[in-house]
Amino acid sequence: MATFLAVPLKQTYEVDVVKPFRNFIQNTFSTANPDDYNTAISEFHKLRNLTITKSVDKHESALEVLYRYYDQLTAIENKLPVAENQIRVQFKWRDAFDKDSLFSGKNTLAIASGAYEKVCVLFNIGALMSQVAEVQNHESDEGLKTSAKYLQQAAGIFGHLKDTSLSVCSQDPTPDLAPDTLNALTSLMLAQGQEAVYRKAATSMKEASVVKIAYQCSDLYADAMKLMQLPSLKELWPREWLPTVAMKQAAFHSMAEFYQSVVAQKSKSYGEQIARLRHAKELMAAAATRGGLSFNFKNEQGKIQRELDAAQKDNDFIYHDKVPDVKTLPALGKLAVAKPLPIQEKYSTSFVDLFEKIVPIPVYDSLNMFEGRKSQITNMEIGRLREQTTLMNGVLASLNLPAALEDVGGDKVPQSLLDKGQQIKDMGGLQYLDRLTADLPELLVRNREILDECIRMLDEEEKSDSQLKEQFKERWTRTPSANLTKPMREESAKYKNILDTAIGADKIVQEKYNAHKNAMALLSKPTHEIEKALPSAGKSGSLSGNPVVQDLKKMMEEVEAIKAEREVIENELKESKFDMAGKFMAALAADGVVNEEAISGQELDAVFGPLRQQVVDSCQRQDMLLARIQNTNTQFCQSKASNQSGAQRETMLKDLAAGYDGFMELKGNLEEGTKFYNDLTPLLVRLQNKISDFCFARKTEKDELMADLQKSIARQPTGPPPTQPQYQQPQTSAPSAPPPGTSGQPDAQNYGAGQAWSQPYGQQGFSMPAMPSAGYSSYNPYMGGYPQAPGYPGPGAPGQPPYPSAGGQPPYPSAGGQPPYPGQAPPPQGYPYPQQQQYPYPQQQGYPQQQWR
Repeated sequence: MATFLAVPLKQTYEVDVVKPFRNFIQNTFSTANPDDYNTAISEFHKLRNLTITKSVDKHESALEVLYRYYDQLTAIENKLPVAENQIRVQFKWRDAFDKDSLFSGKNTLAIASGAYEKVCVLFNIGALMSQVAEVQNHESDEGLKTSAKYLQQAAGIFGHLKDTSLSVCSQDPTPDLAPDTLNALTSLMLAQGQEAVYRKAATSMKEASVVKIAYQCSDLYADAMKLMQLPSLKELWPREWLPTVAMKQAAFHSMAEFYQSVVAQKSKSYGEQIARLRHAKELMAAAATRGGLSFNFKNEQGKIQRELDAAQKDNDFIYHDKVPDVKTLPALGKLAVAKPLPIQEKYSTSFVDLFEKIVPIPVYDSLNMFEGRKSQITNMEIGRLREQTTLMNGVLASLNLPAALEDVGGDKVPQSLLDKGQQIKDMGGLQYLDRLTADLPELLVRNREILDECIRMLDEEEKSDSQLKEQFKERWTRTPSANLTKPMREESAKYKNILDTAIGADKIVQEKYNAHKNAMALLSKPTHEIEKALPSAGKSGSLSGNPVVQDLKKMMEEVEAIKAEREVIENELKESKFDMAGKFMAALAADGVVNEEAISGQELDAVFGPLRQQVVDSCQRQDMLLARIQNTNTQFCQSKASNQSGAQRETMLKDLAAGYDGFMELKGNLEEGTKFYNDLTPLLVRLQNKISDFCFARKTEKDELMADLQKSIARQPTGPPPTQPQYQQPQTSAPSAPPPGTSGQPDAQNYGAGQAWSQPYGQQGFSMPAMPSAGYSSYNPYMGGYPQAPGYPGPGAPGQPPYPSAGGQPPYPSAGGQPPYPGQAPPPQGYPYPQQQQYPYPQQQGYPQQQWR
């Protein structure tokens, strides 16, 4: 009956992933709907807890639970990155081969890494596959087929982990994740997979094929035995593993020789048949010696013996074929049927991405970078338009246009100026600007305080970590704070620069406000007060029908048309829509990376190219129009000079026109500034929450590490005591004579040997021999001397077990002490195979004769 070795599972501990995941999503994906991820986070947490309880079942349903959790870990790698500087969740796993209890073992490792969690879960998948293979019905073809499948998959998993485990562990891994251990497990699973194929082939295939499969199986077990006997791994395995592997290596070599003897018999090579059967017998005896209680080839051993007896009898009486030396026989062939199967992209057949509505981090970062490029282009083009409009308004204000065209005589206020005043009043007037100006410092102070608190928490955490590192030196093994806080410090520095720039812009706004304050205050007043404030001008109505005035009015209409066009262009720039998430997702799925710069540049050029050209055309039209306005206005001024217009009134009208333009510009600037500070506040709050969570997690980690250090310091001995001075040592007295009536011997019989028996009979390994009959006297039973205790019979003696202690195993030699596998050289002549050290007990000295007095 086939027996397989199953890899034990790694044990883990419950962790809370709900709060860290929720905080990360809230702080990172600001537009995410809470209903889209709260349920998903809870389901993910339940799934992890289910893997802890369900994986103890050696059934395929338990594998399905591990499959689902592993696939979820793969799906969230690019969406919810678990790392020390992002989602800080400490996944703590225990060494699979640690023999201590779950809560007191030392071979545990906790790392805040989703990749580490994924590696440990994948290890458990391979381990559970070996356990499922172990419990199959190996008497049926279906059970052997299932075992072969799972063992080959386990070999592929352990082989994959061998190449990747070190890259995901920031610290030394536990022994079960060491590359040498995983390499040995790969070889062991592959050998067992080949064994499952052999068991199935032995009942259905020809002997010539079975020979190759069995010999390849022996070769694979030889490789596994060599790897498992490395000095760093020898003490790691369960106590029955090495004897079992060594036993199977010899046993399958024996079975290969046995089936080859069948092939020789069919080809009428009777001498070769006997030689191979003898060799098979020796190998199977060596397997029994190696395996001890784990030896499970007794049926095969009996079969070999029966076939050998029959073959020898037939050859002696019938064939008389010469039996060749086994060393001269052709080498056995090999056939590798079992192979490591590659790990699958998805294991679960019913996988559903719990966080399907959250885009991967590379896509999210690409979207943010695209928005940055889009905002840069939009702000640049809008800035050009507004700059040109401001320039045009300044030129017109310096020429007192269009107010000068309406103020061609009389004391009335020009209608255009009245319209501008009404607009200012409708918008709240100067009081509205005063309110916005008063709110800005409060918003700035609030954001500055949040940012300062963020920097303070980072500084305090780094200072505490540096002090502990200085105190404990190399024993303080956690990652330095500077390596983890770099992204958060860069983000803080970015916001600090933004605030510094905003402060400078606020000063410029304040200066503009002071320059136009009086004009804006006058425009905010009723019409009669504006008329009263304006100086009177002489009546001169002859200019109203002047062709120059008509030309200037047409030009002012063109100015308004340009302004209206620019408002449309500005709105189109602001409201441009892009579907970049789909394009970035497609690029990530196709190439594994997102070339954001190329994709963004292509899309932005397609949409913003025509709008940029409209901006250029508008600026060129403005330049030509202003040149025409200035030339025509010169003629207009000459006409007004002949009519003796009031220069003081002209100047005041220019100031009021500039005040209107200043009000509109200040209103836009102050509203944008208020919106900027209000939008910046939640970003800073998210940064503060992220840093607060990071500092709390680091404090928890610090407390745990401090507790471990305190325990290790308390257990560490202070050193041997100094040598005691001679005068402090107690005085020893001479031995006293034994009391009268005693001989100073032990309570048991003393026969002059000068010492008590070293062992009682029950521990000497033999029973009391019969009394000698020669010279026996009932009054002097010892007169003939007690016979010597026989030495302990070595392995192979009739009726004796192969080793002295029942169930005990001999010490296995190092890899160099084993027969040269996989060369499959023949064993040394003489049994046992390979040579084992004998264990004779020293002979017990006879008891000297004593006479009765």
